[in-house]
Amino acid sequence: MTSDFSFQHAFESLTTKLAAVVFYAFDINGVAIPMVLIWLISGALVFTCYLGFINVRGFSHAIGLLKNNKRSSETGEITPFQALSTALSGTVGTGNIAGVAVAISLGGPGATFWMIVAGLLGMSTKFVECTLAVKYRQINPDGSVSGGPMYYIKAALDKYNLPLTGTVLAMAFSVFVIFGSAGFVHVNQGFVQVKTVTGFDNAWLFGAVYAFLVGAVIIGGLKSIARVTSKLVPLMCGIYLLASLIVMLTHASAIPAALWLIIQGAFTPEAGYGGFIGVLIQGFRRAAYSNEAGIGSSPIAHAAAQTKDPVSQGFVGLLEPFIDTVVICTITALVIILTGAYQTPGLDGVQITSGAFASVFSWFPWVLMVALLLFGFSTVISWSYYGMTGWRYLVGTDKHLTRLYKVLFCFIVSMGAVPNVMAVFDFIDSMIFLMAVPNILALYLLLPEVKADLNAYWQKRQAR
Repeated sequence: MTSDFSFQHAFESLTTKLAAVVFYAFDINGVAIPMVLIWLISGALVFTCYLGFINVRGFSHAIGLLKNNKRSSETGEITPFQALSTALSGTVGTGNIAGVAVAISLGGPGATFWMIVAGLLGMSTKFVECTLAVKYRQINPDGSVSGGPMYYIKAALDKYNLPLTGTVLAMAFSVFVIFGSAGFVHVNQGFVQVKTVTGFDNAWLFGAVYAFLVGAVIIGGLKSIARVTSKLVPLMCGIYLLASLIVMLTHASAIPAALWLIIQGAFTPEAGYGGFIGVLIQGFRRAAYSNEAGIGSSPIAHAAAQTKDPVSQGFVGLLEPFIDTVVICTITALVIILTGAYQTPGLDGVQITSGAFASVFSWFPWVLMVALLLFGFSTVISWSYYGMTGWRYLVGTDKHLTRLYKVLFCFIVSMGAVPNVMAVFDFIDSMIFLMAVPNILALYLLLPEVKADLNAYWQKRQAR
């Protein structure tokens, strides 16, 4: 028992120190501003301006590309829509339900405005990283596709005559994504909601069943994951958005006032929310944590899309932050603001969102439970593929080693419902945001290349 305690103490100490470095923040007027957030948002701003606001002028074209979702003979494993669904399932999760509530409770309604702005800027980041993921992907001997930041990180540094640095950073990214892929947080939050609603209190059984279902999906590889997510994402979003629409309709007369409160609060926030900087940071933080633009996770899924033109998949990818943040997070925010749930004392996180819906439907905790389980499950299976890609980059594509990763992943998932794993949560969060460091560095280095490819793409289309 002493050795177990010593190991736990050592791990918690390590995690605390790691999180302090990764989420290092400087203070402005009493508001802590994480450096990693500045790294993500400044990158999104640079990419947006450098590419001539591709997030706006490329939006309608992206919608047009998504309409063509038929399987083709082009190189790749899944359709562009399935790639988008897989990537969305990795980002649309508990953060869209609980995280938005936290942002509003800490930053007030005005945080919603800055959340939308950050989501729009993040569309440009997704365009850049998804374009590069397809451009630098590799086709394995078995016909499967391997792609993502680890490949274009190496390519970027090679172009600047820094091959060793590129190798180290690509391997570091792979390590980060492997550890970051652990599905603890989603399994744990799903169990908490099930326990709250139904009274079921067997964490080990819940974890075992959850792991079995995850294993049943990921054993078939990316194609199996894509088939599930392409059906699960529309279903889970439909359930959640329908419930949200009903709440908004019951408060329809208050919608104009709520929208004005969002805009007014963004520029003239109450002092209690930390002033202008505090409101802005809460909105930007929620958007960055939610859509993962710049983290480098989604490009791994987009790299497998059936397309011969990397730029076209970049356009499809830019829809992610729009759906995740501008649509789903904003609708959650409106529900919370319209019902006034964020002003209810004693509520926190998912309880605020649950309280907002429960004010209209007393039975909504059951719907929220289903939504959280679907959101969490889809995120876990998508991240399993991200982690597996990092694993294969480090150890090779041998099928036995790939199978070992899947077994280890399911074992870790089975323990996710067990309480007292907050140190593990902090460790996983640190790994995920460490991914952004080498990823955005590579995006900067390859940005001129992306712009040249984009211009060539437009010229090719105009010549048709």
